[in-house]
Amino acid sequence: MSKKTSFADAFQELEEITAWFETADVDLDEGLKKFERGLELAQVCKTKLTEVENKVVDLKKKFATFEVADDNQD
Repeated sequence: MSKKTSFADAFQELEEITAWFETADVDLDEGLKKFERGLELAQVCKTKLTEVENKVVDLKKKFATFEVADDNQD
């Protein structure tokens, strides 16, 4: 993949590939190309989700002291 693909774009294209495979007329050679592209897109999505998950964990750690302080003020 030459340009950086956004999560939304990758997910949408992955859905389109999935829909293509659900059609009755699937060409084997074209299917192989689409399968490979689908794996690339799935990796993009997985990487982005991992980045977001790590960011959420970091934010929760960063603000955990505020949550504890807020809970003790009742």
